Amino acid sequence: MKIATAAYPLDWLDSWAQYEDKIATWVADAASQGADLLVFPEYAAMELATLDGAAVAADLERSIHAVSDRMEEVAALHLQLAAEHGVHILGGSAPVNCDLARPVNRAEFYTPAGLRDHQDKQIMTRSERDNWNVLSGGPLKLFETALGKIGVLTCYDSEFPLLGRALRDADIVLVPSCTEALAGYWRVRIGAMARAMESQCVTAMASVVGPAEWSAAVDMNVGMGGIFGPPDSGFPATGVLAEGELNKPGWTMAEVDLADIAHVRADGQVLHRSHWGEQDDRVKSVTISHLG
Repeated sequence: MKIATAAYPLDWLDSWAQYEDKIATWVADAASQGADLLVFPEYAAMELATLDGAAVAADLERSIHAVSDRMEEVAALHLQLAAEHGVHILGGSAPVNCDLARPVNRAEFYTPAGLRDHQDKQIMTRSERDNWNVLSGGPLKLFETALGKIGVLTCYDSEFPLLGRALRDADIVLVPSCTEALAGYWRVRIGAMARAMESQCVTAMASVVGPAEWSAAVDMNVGMGGIFGPPDSGFPATGVLAEGELNKPGWTMAEVDLADIAHVRADGQVLHRSHWGEQDDRVKSVTISHLG
């Protein structure tokens, strides 16, 4: 299959039709290049707050709820485009009101057969806790699809090995991200690359890029697309299958063969995934050695 990850700029939108045209153009562009799986970044949906005007877009709390209110329309659009182009799409995540006291950070997954499900972010960053007041949502999921087994670790989630381990049966782990500084981008990228090594899988990172001065929530964004695998047999020695250019909007793509993933898991130069359990006895206690 071919995976496409977005370096996605947030735009000021004057109408819903403008948003429809933007997403349709992005999806058509990726599909025309042969992409089968499209990954949009974390909080890419925040541009929808502009449809309610400058005052709402500039107010964090009001923008959160304005975006949440539009997500069913967003889902209908993405399902239509997935079917039209025969692609699977992880849509840009959004704060979504659900049955909890506060919104969750939710990414919807769409198939060309008209099916959809979602993955909620598991661990909130400091700003999501202190400023956004967004909550951890439902459990991690493993999506069994025509393209293989797919998991999602949203941004900060990718930096936690046990979350990655819970998705150890995934062939592909998607990492939608939204980071305001280069250090944040690299934290997520390092996490994505580490998860690819540990689980001997492919990870695909998408980023929001560029300024959005109209927003109190996502006013500055740094990143690029990237697709990573284990630095082992059948994969690049660096583990980098493809990477974009920092802060340059567009798609980053790479061909991925599930047979390569199966091979490296069964007969790689190293077997992190199989040997994971050997850590258990080794970390039960630490011997202190006094050297000074």
